[in-house]
Amino acid sequence: MSSGTECYFDVIVVGAGFGGLYALHKFRQQGLSVRVFEAAPEVGGTWYFNRYPGARCDVESLDYCYSFSDELQQEWTWTEKYATQAEILHYIKWVADKLDLRPGITFNARVISAVLDEDTMRWAVTTDNGETVVARFVVMATGPLSSALTPDIPGLETFGGKIYHTAHWPHEGVDFTSKRVGVIGTGSSGVQSIPIIAEQAAQLVVFQRTPNYSVPAGNRPLTAEEITHAKATYDTRRRMSWRSGGGSPHVAHPKLTMEATPEERRAAFEERWQLGGVLFSKTFADQMIDIEANEEARKFYEGKIRAVIDDPEVAELLIPRDHPIGTKRICTDTNYFQTFNRPNVTLVSVRKTPIESIDSAGVATTSAHYDLDAIVLATGFDAMTGTLAKIDIVGRNGQKLSDDWVDGPRTFLGLGVDGFPNLFLVSGPGAPAVLANMVLHAEAHVQWISDAIAHLDQHGYAAIEATSDAVENWIAECNQRADATLFPRANSWYVGANVPGKPRVFMLFIGGFATYLDICAEVANAGYKGFNLLKAL
Repeated sequence: MSSGTECYFDVIVVGAGFGGLYALHKFRQQGLSVRVFEAAPEVGGTWYFNRYPGARCDVESLDYCYSFSDELQQEWTWTEKYATQAEILHYIKWVADKLDLRPGITFNARVISAVLDEDTMRWAVTTDNGETVVARFVVMATGPLSSALTPDIPGLETFGGKIYHTAHWPHEGVDFTSKRVGVIGTGSSGVQSIPIIAEQAAQLVVFQRTPNYSVPAGNRPLTAEEITHAKATYDTRRRMSWRSGGGSPHVAHPKLTMEATPEERRAAFEERWQLGGVLFSKTFADQMIDIEANEEARKFYEGKIRAVIDDPEVAELLIPRDHPIGTKRICTDTNYFQTFNRPNVTLVSVRKTPIESIDSAGVATTSAHYDLDAIVLATGFDAMTGTLAKIDIVGRNGQKLSDDWVDGPRTFLGLGVDGFPNLFLVSGPGAPAVLANMVLHAEAHVQWISDAIAHLDQHGYAAIEATSDAVENWIAECNQRADATLFPRANSWYVGANVPGKPRVFMLFIGGFATYLDICAEVANAGYKGFNLLKAL
């Protein structure tokens, strides 16, 4: 489509990751005309871009896949407990081909603006290649972890070697053999990539500002028996996931932490530890509410980590002291802590000796200079709101979403925003989002949006818009629920603490996946209570 011509659709979807692809499929099935814009040259979203060494999901692969089609579930076979980035991308491409989704997607097209025409209640969506299309509805499936952060370190641009960001990894891969490498950042991407880089590099210097809790993945190939059993019992597995706190078929210990005997507690923690991964924080139902319960989990964790690190001083640096366990997302690793026993690995605490600058030869801290051939920035994302902030979204009376959200994101249910009729968010702020299995979360949101559009069409409405009261009440409810937990005690990206100048707001609904879905269903069943439904002019 050349610049200056307009094309009309029922729905424009921004992003071709898990959410955007299901939206395309679902709306198309509904008889709506749909166009997806994707900035990348391929489907996959975050799994297209994040291909750093060791990148894999921290939700079990059997759960981290679409549930809407049993045919897809039965036909696809995962190879490992936790799938690698490559396997997840392979799966997403396979789904796109199997459901013939590619013809509905415009690739290499970054959406730069979406502007509402209040007279027609239509959105004009423009891409960076000059195309403008008009649609009744816009669905932002932009993903909560899609806007990479580069740290503001003096002299970064003067470095004479290679600089890599984990979120923009070269597709041909990187060989660090015989290289002196520095990794800045020890969040999830750092924790996953550091062990693999350490195996290649001549020397590896890890610059850590804040240590993170990380639990071994216990990753392994899935057996034929496990796969057969999972496929035979997918209905039950999914039912448990939809009714769970986080979108996985996990059940907490029947007792509360302190009700269990010390032996029962230890056995429960040990069982979860052996199962591996992020769900360690949900061993007991009260772990994220009661500091005494949390402390029991932390003590068990600390014992495990000290047992695998040779140098007690290094262990001291690697064990978090600044937040309760689980209040930042627990990382999932393979031999991360053991890596610091290697003779070619050095841990530098930039909390104690901050990075002052980078020059052509390497990194200078307040106490030393580290000569490097390559720097890896494992510095994370402007989560939840970063990507939306880069799009010029203009609603009623010329109001920009970025101005509306200057003090923190404002949504109702994480789905709608007052002043922005017919604009929907998928897995955005105000929803459980990253606290839940993102694939099922995306399905739930798309299903809700699909039902809402069908309701409008059946009843002759032109638009749906969250009310200001509903938005304010929802923000208050999200804050109230967060304040009843230990989560606000952490300077996490859940509150935007990793982005300089970003307002500190807890951006997620923390009451659990099933509870959230019940609230969304209740709103819809009450005729979309909290939304204004507008008749066509």
